[in-house]
Amino acid sequence: MSSKPNSSSQNKTQNKNVRVAVINTLLAIQQGQSLSSLLDPLLNSLKGEDKGFAHALLLTTLRHWYATERLLDSLSDNPIDEIEVRTTIQVGITQLLYLNVADHAAIHETVEAVKYIDLARASGLVNAILRKVAKNPNKFRKKANKNHSLPNWLAQQLKADWRENYNELTQSLRQSAAMFLRVNPLQSDSESYLSQLAEAEIAAELVSLETSIKTDTADELVEIKQQLIELIDSVPVSHLPEFEEGIASVQDAHAQLAAPIINALLQKAVTANPKEKVRLLDACAAPGGKLAHWLELLGVQESEQTGLFHVKQDDELNTDTTNISKVELTAIDNEAPRITRIFENLERLQLPAPIVNSKLHLDIECVDATSWQAQPTDKDSDSGFDAILLDAPCTATGVIRRHPDITLLRTEEDVQHTAQLQEQILDNLWPQLKVGGYFLYVTCSILKQENVEQMQAFLKRHKDAVAVAFDDEQTNWGIEQAVGRQCLPIYKVSESLEPTAVDQDSEQQIATPAAGGDGFYYAVLKKVST
Repeated sequence: MSSKPNSSSQNKTQNKNVRVAVINTLLAIQQGQSLSSLLDPLLNSLKGEDKGFAHALLLTTLRHWYATERLLDSLSDNPIDEIEVRTTIQVGITQLLYLNVADHAAIHETVEAVKYIDLARASGLVNAILRKVAKNPNKFRKKANKNHSLPNWLAQQLKADWRENYNELTQSLRQSAAMFLRVNPLQSDSESYLSQLAEAEIAAELVSLETSIKTDTADELVEIKQQLIELIDSVPVSHLPEFEEGIASVQDAHAQLAAPIINALLQKAVTANPKEKVRLLDACAAPGGKLAHWLELLGVQESEQTGLFHVKQDDELNTDTTNISKVELTAIDNEAPRITRIFENLERLQLPAPIVNSKLHLDIECVDATSWQAQPTDKDSDSGFDAILLDAPCTATGVIRRHPDITLLRTEEDVQHTAQLQEQILDNLWPQLKVGGYFLYVTCSILKQENVEQMQAFLKRHKDAVAVAFDDEQTNWGIEQAVGRQCLPIYKVSESLEPTAVDQDSEQQIATPAAGGDGFYYAVLKKVST
């Protein structure tokens, strides 16, 4: 008669399965699959008490991938070519150096895991290398932390682009990112929601991003302020008060600048030249965070009769005449699954339903931005767009802290191909902007080829485009560029890469929060007559 396994043996079996699952996920990433497509299936395959450990082990291994890879090469007497063996050892090294897993557990369970991927013959090698690391973890952690944990081509490019910020930048990219919230102004405000978070015992603080933009002359400025919330510790969205009711969204701090910037410029243009209808374009809009933010701002303006929606005073007749703009907002993206994400996000936020009297028409299309041409809405009127927001495709190097698989998936050739794609989209959309209209170019890249150099080349090709400058003295984010402004994902206070505590019985990773937003680039262009 067989006996029931005791709880100790059950835990060991689960932990082995966790490591095997993480190893297989890392192997899939190295074959070209993205973390975003693999993470949920991984966590759903595990028991609740194992999810937090798997999440921490996977992301931490990715964040230190190239550092542990170089360390592995220095520890092995002969080259290790099998990707499965290398990956398994790197998972073990990560546990020993960065996750405070007990030596015996990290070594034994990792050695056992290698047997589950049909590589039992390598168990001796895995055991020997991990034991060597366990004897002096501080020495090997210091060695691994000495330099960057990036592919050499990317490190070299960052050094060329950001020599003064290079060390701080590359070390910051190895750490986790902060969690920021955008409060839906149609439902609440940041200060009120901060109180709700306090009642829910979620520590947070207000952050204010401010800028001024020189639209026409140095003396004429458009002032923009975005208030947001930074969580002291990241929490599941299910813990956020009224999240499913749409009161708040998770959105990086620097990503929250896009909608206020383009909307403030649009307000200025419409105020200077009142019109009954404005046409707007959000290009490459999925998954819809910036689009939702823009809709929220438009909804507030209409309900308050400000900005685009306003009452015009006719001084000559001393009467009030309503001059409320009709807004036609088109959002495009070329991937159907990502379009679905837009609808899901807008549904949760109850958008654009709160916009009263249906003064705003939203059209979402799955099209290719390199060739798409908007159809005129009125045959007898200028049908160009009054404002265009382009969240351009990029290598996403500015969000490596959130998506550490980027360092494994991107290649040097991808940068050139992406820059060419950006150029095609820019050249296709620019002719569809009205004279006097504004074009906001945004990327989540920190590579100058995709950002300031792209804009400089664009201005040379298009003589009807002029760069609109940010006022450096009145802007508290980013670094001034020859064209536009660059945000770097760098901590406000430099932190050491010490081991992270992990609760293996919890679904949550216990991590030191990061300060500062992701890497974003912003450039504003205005179309002029030639």
